[in-house]
Amino acid sequence: MSGLILDFAGTRLTEQDRELLLHPSVAGVILFTRNYESPEQLTELTADIRNTAKRDILITVDHEGGRVQRFRSGFSAIPAMGHFQHIAKNEAQQAALAREMGWLMASELLACGVDHSFAPVLDVHGPSQVIGDRAFAEKPEDIVWLANAFIRGMHEAGMRATGKHFPGHGTVVADSHVDIPVDDRDLAAILEHDGAVFAQLAQNIQAVMPAHVIYPKVAPEPAGFSSFWLQEILRERFEFAGVIISDDLLMAGATVAGSVQERAEKALAAGCDLLLVCNDQAAARKVLADVSFPEPSRDAIGILKGKTSFTTLDALKGSQRWKNAQKLLEMFIA
Repeated sequence: MSGLILDFAGTRLTEQDRELLLHPSVAGVILFTRNYESPEQLTELTADIRNTAKRDILITVDHEGGRVQRFRSGFSAIPAMGHFQHIAKNEAQQAALAREMGWLMASELLACGVDHSFAPVLDVHGPSQVIGDRAFAEKPEDIVWLANAFIRGMHEAGMRATGKHFPGHGTVVADSHVDIPVDDRDLAAILEHDGAVFAQLAQNIQAVMPAHVIYPKVAPEPAGFSSFWLQEILRERFEFAGVIISDDLLMAGATVAGSVQERAEKALAAGCDLLLVCNDQAAARKVLADVSFPEPSRDAIGILKGKTSFTTLDALKGSQRWKNAQKLLEMFIA
């Protein structure tokens, strides 16, 4: 189904939360640090979400590693992607580290009932501070092999991958959370640099999250509201067949598209399958009340649903691969 991904305020569901989960257009939930106390509490919460929804529903989180890791105590501290090239001595070791950190990040989440982390960041490291060391590298060609390794680890754990922020957020200074970034490069320059990463990884990722960045020499609206970017470039030129997920429609970079209802309608019209509305449950309710979600052309939930062979975090921590990943982390900390 297509639909909305929304959030909750606390570590346990309220009656209002339960009511929202029953809405047929709610496709998923995104969790934040405020929703977390411990692995045990998280496992109970994810089970409660599923039991309440009484249907397939995605449970998601931004848990990339580094400064963007929502759950800390009880979880491994995944290093920022931009550190891999500095931690290990050569490309083989760097790729091995990226692969194991992708597996570790995904495995721990899946063991607690979280289906999907919106990762990895595929932006090129540049002047953007909000991206910064969330990016794997400064060169697109380095990002491709490092991200491929990280994605392989995610897949081995049973988690699908989301590449973000298409077609690239790393080269603009402004932060789309609080500003409206504008990238003045032409299409050829973007596709040769940032876009090259998405082009090469389009067949290896299951979802793409577009940037709330305006590229005025290409299209007048941010990429997430642009049928040119999402249909002509991502779908047709890059032949991406997976799920397109909007970035949070309440970010400042999305405000150019109008009210939250108008943003949702424009994102859907441009080609987004799933919409994120975060940190404002009243706004999420407006979208659910006023926006008609179209019949999907792909099974977004089925594509992104997580699978794991570890039923508990304790079982995972007893595995040899988890222990080996901890040794890698110890080397990083040292």
